[in-house]
Amino acid sequence: MTKDKNILIHNIYYMLTYAFRDFRFNIDEYIAGEHFEEIHDLFAEILIRGVSSLLKHGLFKTYKNCEGELSTIRGKIYLYKTYEIGRTKPYQAYCSYDELSENNIYNQILKTTLLHILQCTNVSSFRKDTIRSMLRFFHEIDNINLQTIRWNIISFDRRNKSYQMLLLVCEFIQKSLLMTTENGTYKMTSLSDDNMCLLFQRFVLAYFQKHYPKTNARSEQISWNFKKKGDNDSILPIMQTDIMLSLGERTLIIDTKYYSHVLQTNYNKSTIHSSHLYQLYAYVNNYDTAHTGNVDGMLLYAKVEEDFSPDIENEFSEGNKIYVRTLDLYQDFQGICAQLEKCIDI
Repeated sequence: MTKDKNILIHNIYYMLTYAFRDFRFNIDEYIAGEHFEEIHDLFAEILIRGVSSLLKHGLFKTYKNCEGELSTIRGKIYLYKTYEIGRTKPYQAYCSYDELSENNIYNQILKTTLLHILQCTNVSSFRKDTIRSMLRFFHEIDNINLQTIRWNIISFDRRNKSYQMLLLVCEFIQKSLLMTTENGTYKMTSLSDDNMCLLFQRFVLAYFQKHYPKTNARSEQISWNFKKKGDNDSILPIMQTDIMLSLGERTLIIDTKYYSHVLQTNYNKSTIHSSHLYQLYAYVNNYDTAHTGNVDGMLLYAKVEEDFSPDIENEFSEGNKIYVRTLDLYQDFQGICAQLEKCIDI
């Protein structure tokens, strides 16, 4: 099968919509009929559609602390400062108060990312024109240094849930921007394996949560199965699974991997990454504390470049099975769903 870059770009969008199921913004039909030559052109379109929807409903506001001279008392009044200014402004009070503002971290990230997109070489000119018109609504919002943002601590609730996917797109863009030294424009590189691995994991988990709710799909932390707890257990690595599926007495632990090459080569011999198998075996062995054989493990690789697709199944002496599967992202999304169906069939 010829690898079609456009198919992969479309599938990235579908993976995003699964990972953030509340995200739609009436873009589905448009994406289906549009050909995107660059992934960041797709990201620009998602931001345009998303921000347009936000502007229609009003940008998210948070309370910020303000203080200053007011003609009416609000919040907490500072008596000494009020006395000082009363000499020249007898009808003014100096107060400290909270005020709703659009100038918060969420909107600052959106504005700064949109400004970066305007300087990118691989985003279409008509999308840049649309972004310029949208930025007029952000004139009171500050720019922010995206390099200093701690993305993992940004929280979301029902009031700002519509920002979640948009900020993830902003994070992807920020991590793939390279500043050129010649003319001050930005050139975007392809998405890194780290970004795609995170998206791939979230997509597979969300897919099973939506289509197979009876499996109780979740990401769960596994404890080390030691007879005696030691004082230094806190320094042991955390075993955080990507996906766990349970049905009846059986459990399947899925560890998702996104690499340009599924196999590693050593002395001209290609093999599965040994660390991946060791990690999965540790998950299965420590979760099946009663040694029932009812806990299986699966390495699920995203197939992106290699034509080789490992299909491995092995069983340990106690009955636990280890599977190695690949999910081909260079196919129609219906084919991806069909491959995931086979994973759950086991």
